[in-house]
Amino acid sequence: MRVTQMMLSTNSLRHINQGYNRLASLQDQLATGKKITRPSQDPVVAMKGMRYRTQVTEVDQFKRNLSEAYNWLDTADAALDQATETLRRIRELATQGANDSYNAEERANIAKEIQQLREHLQSLANTKSSHRYIFNGTDTTNAPIIDMEKIDIGLETLFDPNTELDKIELSYDGKIFKEVSNENGQIVFQAAGQEDVRLIIEENGNKATFSRPNPNYNESDPTSEETITETLRPADVIASYNDAVSINTQTVEIELLKGVTIPVNVDPANIFNNALFGDIIRLEHALNDPGISGNDLTGYIDNVFGHIDQFVAERAELGARVNRVEMMESRLMEQEVSAKNIMSNNEDADIEQVIIDLTIQESVHRAALAVGARIIQPTLLDFLR
Repeated sequence: MRVTQMMLSTNSLRHINQGYNRLASLQDQLATGKKITRPSQDPVVAMKGMRYRTQVTEVDQFKRNLSEAYNWLDTADAALDQATETLRRIRELATQGANDSYNAEERANIAKEIQQLREHLQSLANTKSSHRYIFNGTDTTNAPIIDMEKIDIGLETLFDPNTELDKIELSYDGKIFKEVSNENGQIVFQAAGQEDVRLIIEENGNKATFSRPNPNYNESDPTSEETITETLRPADVIASYNDAVSINTQTVEIELLKGVTIPVNVDPANIFNNALFGDIIRLEHALNDPGISGNDLTGYIDNVFGHIDQFVAERAELGARVNRVEMMESRLMEQEVSAKNIMSNNEDADIEQVIIDLTIQESVHRAALAVGARIIQPTLLDFLR
């Protein structure tokens, strides 16, 4: 086959253009640090890169979720810590008031301080984090305690024909009672989960009776009573609307790993509830009652101890969740390193190798230009010079 001048020229230009393309590809790798800049250069690398980038993006989102979870947990823990200290102060004041050396005026002053502490507990129940209420379940836009007037509405309200008794709760001795019957001017309330523990309200709220099983009951003793019944001071039973304190118990869950969610809020029904505020108000009423003795105040101290135990239990559960979140954070950091390492191995260019290849290609390109200049014959114009 006869090789013409046109064939030599065309082949030289084609090879030089191919050299330019290889140079351009190597320069792109050097400038971007990536093996490819277009999916068409290597569809397999591009496909894997999309999958790896999705994994890295998920890890980044989980890290942001971790920050949100820590914000909820730390804020709740701080609020519960302050609430526990407040209850301890109330317990100290109740212990002081139980001393018979205090007169009625001094006990009334103690009651005023307890009232301020109760209002402080209310503000703690309305704690916000990032403009969201953390003690109101999933209803984070509304305060769990909006109107304290719904607490201690008076027993006489129970006999108002406009009162819906199914929306009323009684608090006494650390327990919550709900209405079970209303006949002949006698309203019976039953303790939650305890059918035999009841409060009976009569005479338009002027008489309150408490009945409970006798733990020392002896069937063989005819003088032994199966039920203990005692008459209470009406001021010692606190009537409240059941929505006075948040009743939203739905959990706020945050996804920290793929398919793994952690509840970050505290159930307000276990701590900030009508029983808590009702017992504190009962203590205030007792301290303001000139006829009460120090021995009678001992039971209120036990109630405060019970609420402190509930707060401590919630903090313990919260601490357990924090420990789990910390372990998940450690696992997430490992996943982040692994995901970024895999993504880097898939799409990042080896800069040292790229520089060497670029240098080699430059040399090849110069050689191709030099050879092309020698192969292509001079034109007629070159002979006329």
